[in-house]
Amino acid sequence: MWLKSLIVASVLQVGVVVGANAAGPFGSVNVGNWIGGAFSNDETGAFSHCAATTPYANGVILVVGYNAAGTWSLAFASPSYRFKQGESAAIDVVFDGQEQARLFATANQPNMLTAVMPANVVRTFQKSSLMVATSGRTVLNFDLTSTGSVIAALSNCVTRVKADGLNKAGDFTKGAAKRAAVAEKQAPPSASGKPVRAKSGTGFVVSANGHIVTNNHVIDGCVGDIKGNLTGEASMVLRVVSSDANNDLALLQAPSTTTFKDFARIRDRSIRSGDAVTAIGFPFHGLLSSDFTVTTGIVSSLSGMRNDSRFLQISAPIQPGNSGGPLFDTTGQIVGVVTGKIPALRIAAATGNIPENINFAIKTGVLRDFLDNSVVPYQTAEPKSELKTTDIAGNARPYTMLISCNGTEQADAKR
Repeated sequence: MWLKSLIVASVLQVGVVVGANAAGPFGSVNVGNWIGGAFSNDETGAFSHCAATTPYANGVILVVGYNAAGTWSLAFASPSYRFKQGESAAIDVVFDGQEQARLFATANQPNMLTAVMPANVVRTFQKSSLMVATSGRTVLNFDLTSTGSVIAALSNCVTRVKADGLNKAGDFTKGAAKRAAVAEKQAPPSASGKPVRAKSGTGFVVSANGHIVTNNHVIDGCVGDIKGNLTGEASMVLRVVSSDANNDLALLQAPSTTTFKDFARIRDRSIRSGDAVTAIGFPFHGLLSSDFTVTTGIVSSLSGMRNDSRFLQISAPIQPGNSGGPLFDTTGQIVGVVTGKIPALRIAAATGNIPENINFAIKTGVLRDFLDNSVVPYQTAEPKSELKTTDIAGNARPYTMLISCNGTEQADAKR
């Protein structure tokens, strides 16, 4: 009885993330051991989300939700959990022993952690057979049989309820496979035969002529136009001028009709271990804020993995989408190009410990060599008086750019 009660409560309570005070289910989702349906907001009566859940022998119940705004969530529930309201946890997941991601979950009730699932994680979750989830010292395995059909059914559920209303809710499993097949046809494979997906990163303008720096892995595999967006402005098509896969740098060019009064200046003095830094970028674009995000930390080391002197190690938190973004000192000068984070799960497998806040940026010496070789008229500057983080972010807004394209699976950043 407790299991059935918890499953029902979990499907309802996932609405705390994807739709508050949920009531339902309306209609049904029945795939393998997964059950669920559509839910309404109990306060307004409006459609909130669709969700499905299944129990596992390890005592954990998985809950997958998809709301009316197009956000996916994954929740871990168990009667043995005792979380405080609002408590958060990082959950590292590995799919089929290969693809990995870090989810950031919050406890909206004592026995459940709920995390937003980025689109790339949803796709991997849908096609995988096994998921290993690690949080702290807890490691759990989840058989993902039928998850492909569940994701399709939940997507079908949201589409149908938004079109027809809750009063016409039915079996959302019917027609789900057909809709999934149509969606797959709308995303044709690239010339290499690999599926084409939306991908994004960050870049920043380094000259009045519209030269833009980003990571090579941000544009690697792009099919068709590469677009750049300054916050609140229309997108522009960018041209690739040059790239350096070894140092993970790429240079893009804005249209000739575009001029920039504001652009980044590169610090002309070496930075030191312990100096404060600020990273700006567009992580998880489309799922989090449409504006850029700002994180702070320090320079932890003047070298990267295996003493690689091309990189800085930084503690400023970064996520997928930060790649190619600017790293600033306290005076607002560029001291690096954000490029990646340590492969936490690989390190955990080797050492038994999950590293935290170990991220990397390309040093300005490497950046300047790259720009010199591309004959870019960039500017350098000596550190001036310190600025507040809000002022650094405000000054960076006119030249920090979202970079996006349709492309094959993103390449790994060099570390």
